[in-house]
Amino acid sequence: MLSIKILGPGCANCEKLAKLVHEAVDFLNIDADISKVTDYAEIVELGVMTTPGLIINDEIVSSGRVLTIGEVTSLITTALNTA
Repeated sequence: MLSIKILGPGCANCEKLAKLVHEAVDFLNIDADISKVTDYAEIVELGVMTTPGLIINDEIVSSGRVLTIGEVTSLITTALNTA
């Protein structure tokens, strides 16, 4: 099962990224543990300096921008193939 973390304080861009992650997981019909990290100290500790951030299986795959649904799907598919 994939571990996916969406990092950000809860701003509009963070919520949009969270929605896209859920859509991609549903589209791919996979099980994933999706969590949100909103605490700034924890976000920095995880290595993300600009939000929104996306971590898949403990690897930072994006930070500082909202991805497209295609990009999110591609990142999740890549993580599945390397797991």
